[in-house]
Amino acid sequence: MVEPAVPSFPEALTGALASVPAAGNRRATPMPAHLKFFYGPMDCGKSTLALQIDHNQARQGRRGLLLVRYDRSGGATITTRVGLSREAIDVADDTDLRLLVREQWAAGNALDYLIVDEAGFLTPEHVDQLAELVDDWHVDVYCFGLATDFRTELLPGAKRLFELADEIQPVHVEVLCWCGRPGQLNGRVVDGRVVREGDTVVVADTALDGPDAPAVHYQVLCRMHHRRGDLGTGTGRGQLTLDV
Repeated sequence: MVEPAVPSFPEALTGALASVPAAGNRRATPMPAHLKFFYGPMDCGKSTLALQIDHNQARQGRRGLLLVRYDRSGGATITTRVGLSREAIDVADDTDLRLLVREQWAAGNALDYLIVDEAGFLTPEHVDQLAELVDDWHVDVYCFGLATDFRTELLPGAKRLFELADEIQPVHVEVLCWCGRPGQLNGRVVDGRVVREGDTVVVADTALDGPDAPAVHYQVLCRMHHRRGDLGTGTGRGQLTLDV
């Protein structure tokens, strides 16, 4: 009886690694991709996490695209409140994300993942396109954004992501209301008053109460004070700030 040959260690190692695709070659050797949604209120670090994940992916040789929908800057940029920023592709209502990826491949550019900031403002059709890229084209998609609008209603992109995403993760950086309770909701403040009517999208940044506050800004509030429309101005306390 002839014993089967046992491969040497280098040969066995080579065989084991043969099934692992090189960076940028996931379509040739399909591996499961994932659609992930990271959500939380303003100031919890979603955009910072988006740029950190892009950094971690890129340093391993993977290639990605940064996308954004209605950044606070009003431009095609992912900006953070800690001072980091990166240029990104602005997603419009009629943007076909599948075509965007295929154009990259047609130009000879490897593309392994997408980073999508302000994903709560995507249309349901955009999210369906992202799911197709994950399932059929093996592109990893990392989405970051608000879950609810200033009326505490689910944003359209967030709603669809809750329905379709493989992983849904809250961003665990606690944001505080002016009262010290966890800030869960984003209040839209117009001329010093919390409003509950208006367009879903009004691009504006957070700002402190006071004479220098813009006419329209946002403030993170706990559920109770969001319901009451209480900005804490009557107590002499405004929104808590972090000195860096």
